[in-house]
Amino acid sequence: MLALTFDRSLPRFAAVRAAGGRASVATGPLSLLSFGDVPEPALPAADWVRVAPLVAGICGSDLAAVSGHASFYLDSLTSYPFVPGHEVVGDMAGSRVVVEPALGCVVRGVAPLCPACAEGRPGLCSNATEGTIEVGLQTGYCASTGGGWGETLVAHPSQLWEVPASLSDEAASLIEPFACSIHAALRGAASPSDLVVVLGAGTIGLLSIAAIRLFTPPRRLIAVAKHGVQRDLALQLGADQVIAPDEVFQRVRFATGARRLDPAAGVPGSRPLLLGGADLVFECVGRGASLSDAVRVTRGGGRMVVVGMPAEEKVDWGVIWQRELSVLGAYAYGVEGSLGGRRTFELALEAASSVPLTSLVGPLFGLGDYRDAIAYAMSAGSLGAVKVAFDLRGLRP
Repeated sequence: MLALTFDRSLPRFAAVRAAGGRASVATGPLSLLSFGDVPEPALPAADWVRVAPLVAGICGSDLAAVSGHASFYLDSLTSYPFVPGHEVVGDMAGSRVVVEPALGCVVRGVAPLCPACAEGRPGLCSNATEGTIEVGLQTGYCASTGGGWGETLVAHPSQLWEVPASLSDEAASLIEPFACSIHAALRGAASPSDLVVVLGAGTIGLLSIAAIRLFTPPRRLIAVAKHGVQRDLALQLGADQVIAPDEVFQRVRFATGARRLDPAAGVPGSRPLLLGGADLVFECVGRGASLSDAVRVTRGGGRMVVVGMPAEEKVDWGVIWQRELSVLGAYAYGVEGSLGGRRTFELALEAASSVPLTSLVGPLFGLGDYRDAIAYAMSAGSLGAVKVAFDLRGLRP
């Protein structure tokens, strides 16, 4: 089958990172991806099925991997070589399905279930190295399963959700990140009296705005967006106000009645600080500067939810300590106890008709044009795009 594969090579990874990632992927000589014919993944057990991807998104975590910015923490939870792509809508025996990528105990054939899986949280599975498949937290990061960036992947039936006829392939390819955003919104659990800030307006940031508005609507929702298209979409998806990154301290100060303390002159790397601030902040970028802003605009005793995938980023923990902040991670999805034990993917599929998902997807690229696709995705915001994706429909007979 035709596929893009990612293989581990620490020297090449270091070289890509040193070259800045973005340029090396575009020009190719240091790329960690390869394109060509590879064997189809074998069915790990009799009840597994084959899925032919139709549209597969390029996620921020994929970009972090291919550009050398992924956290090394994840390396021991990944098996190589793997076919990337976990935002997938595909064809399974004539039916359109989306793949829930988490590879927990049920998928791995492990019994009894670990405590996390027993609670319905397969993203936190403690058996990620066990069972009938290789190491991997998710489809798209596991050598056994294949991924959306190839002609075929294999999946356990528990991972598959049928796509309603009303959803386009493009919209269905966003169900996975939408589920992540719904999980993040429910983790944050904004109250009707809260002032909420969402930092970042890429795919996850915009879908988090939509999820917060739909599931935990606050008193006021402020989005921080860098580019014009992002600002327009943030308002369309439910933000009450959209501000630029360099306005965040002043605008949140005005909205909350906080006091702003500017850094002392000549102190390298120092940033402003608010006394007071937002009740709840969703950080959807995953980079040090945005994380540092997030903790500084959250009020004392407030909450911050880390939604964007960070690596080893520098954040001043003195702010978190002195302000007694509650910092929550939001990874993957599962069973949402606050909504009666319903599955996050179920919620995402039901809510999809309320969000203009199709308009967030594009441009689409063929697998063979992966260098252009990755380069475009790395600059999506400035190019007026949100979700760049691979279109594999032309590979089917």
